Amino acid sequence: MCPCCSWRDICKYETAKVIRVQSMTYGTIRWTLCMIVFLYVCLALVSDKLYQRKEPLISSVQTKVKGIAEVKDGNAKMKVMDTADYTFPLQGNSFFVMTNFIATEGQTQGLCPEYPTRRTLCSNDWGCQKGRKDPLSKGIQTGKCVQYNATRKTCEVSAWCPVELERDPPRPALLISAENFTVLIKNNIDFPGHNYTTRNILPGVNITCTFHKTRNPQCPIFRLGDIFQEVGENFSDVAVQGGIMGIEIYWDCNLDRWFHSCRPKYSFRRLDDRTTIESLYPGNNFRFARYYMEGNTEKRNLIKAFGIRFDILVFGTGGKFDFIQVVVYIGSTLSYFGLATVFIDFLIDTYSSTCCRSRVYRCCPVCEPCGVNEYYYRKKCETIEEPKPTLKYVSFVDEPYIRMVDQQLLGKSLQEMEGEEVPRPRRDFTDLAKLSPPPHPDSSPSPAAPEEMQLLKGKPRLPSPARPKWCSCGQCRPSQLPESSKVIEELCCRKKEGPCITTSALFEELVLSRATLRFSLLYQEPLLEMDADALNDQLRHCAYRRYVDWRFGSEDMAAFAILPSCCRWKIRERFPKKDGKYAGFKNPSPYTYLN
Repeated sequence: MCPCCSWRDICKYETAKVIRVQSMTYGTIRWTLCMIVFLYVCLALVSDKLYQRKEPLISSVQTKVKGIAEVKDGNAKMKVMDTADYTFPLQGNSFFVMTNFIATEGQTQGLCPEYPTRRTLCSNDWGCQKGRKDPLSKGIQTGKCVQYNATRKTCEVSAWCPVELERDPPRPALLISAENFTVLIKNNIDFPGHNYTTRNILPGVNITCTFHKTRNPQCPIFRLGDIFQEVGENFSDVAVQGGIMGIEIYWDCNLDRWFHSCRPKYSFRRLDDRTTIESLYPGNNFRFARYYMEGNTEKRNLIKAFGIRFDILVFGTGGKFDFIQVVVYIGSTLSYFGLATVFIDFLIDTYSSTCCRSRVYRCCPVCEPCGVNEYYYRKKCETIEEPKPTLKYVSFVDEPYIRMVDQQLLGKSLQEMEGEEVPRPRRDFTDLAKLSPPPHPDSSPSPAAPEEMQLLKGKPRLPSPARPKWCSCGQCRPSQLPESSKVIEELCCRKKEGPCITTSALFEELVLSRATLRFSLLYQEPLLEMDADALNDQLRHCAYRRYVDWRFGSEDMAAFAILPSCCRWKIRERFPKKDGKYAGFKNPSPYTYLN
């Protein structure tokens, strides 16, 4: 435990102090914003099911494609193709349906001329390199240049001969009837955290149904042409060179007993590049071979298959009521209610500035007038200065404000420094009873003399050799402090020539009256012992404090306030020190002059 702490310090509670503004306008704004936030929080809680704990699913997919196609082979004979001919199982949740192809039949291992291209054309054997293996070639070059046809020669290769011809796929697609093929999708899902398993095939489903977005949205059997129609594509165009289609299955499951719902939603999306002109390799194709023996010779039929790959994308979440999730959501949304406070504070801070006096209130009818906002702002915010030792406050009787001066900037007397203007603190006149003693019971009120009611009407004292040059009232004296410190006490009660504040009746009554000072001391300490030897010191210190409280008002300023030379010496004359030596300003302290 920290040595400066105790159990009493630990077992305590601190809370913030707030200001309650009685305003119909701001009260209406606050409750309106709070109601909007409350409705939003409740709506989001119900509509987005934020009271549930969400769990991702685990999925498995199986597919079966059905359909028969009739295709003409290279000899113009009709050939029937079934599922085993045009479908190819792929890894993952995908399957491939062949829609077009280019067949090279009867290939055998041997030597034959390469298909003519810019890389394979030649005029003699020097243009061919023996053993060359070009990734784009159909075989390995033998180093010979042989006749390909009547007009062109190409390099001879060891390959499956005859080599495949490079030509465009047939138009229209050979398996154009694949548009009517159907695919059955079996999708099983599981939510391990909720211990719930289901599938997309409902009990008692009609096996002859076909998916339709509105009429039969839960049917797991899809016609390929309808899938393309859903995304605005033409199956006949895609079937020529192939493509990639995505089948999305989205599960949004509500596993609560009172609103149980767990059915898939199907959607479709084209996944490949639709712009075939800009694509380097448009469509979707691959090659495969079917081998057979003819006599003692191994042969094969090479097929370049164009078709559509279907990727089945399964995603979604399952939600179930969870009390902890509700508590977390409510706790996270409580901060939204603070938006009303932030907005109202913004209005008070913004419309209390001077720039709003002429235009803002007319543009914002819901806002309070600027004067009212200024009042709220003063009650809400308190401006304080950094309590650095170099800070000094001075008050001139002929100025309505207080000056703040940084001692670091002092190169001359305080009287000559301009400083920063600080508004004079407002006084609370409800507590002025401590400023003067109560009237004597036998005394009766009498009207004050005219000279007592009119302050500072006397004439300033004429210049004299003893009067400092910085004095404007004629009552100041030179400082007795060393040369390096005396500039702190070179201060007059006035900025311009005029009567001294010490000539006012109020100064006599508040600062110099012995009865008033005794009353003030006893007001603070009722059992104070008035030691005759130290009485002058007590009264002098009290006079310092009363002058600071009168002219500066704020306790924050009192610790850094400088008394004018005339006032300081007037107090010392009335309540002198025995040895006549005064220490002067002590910085910082609750009250500036202690001697």
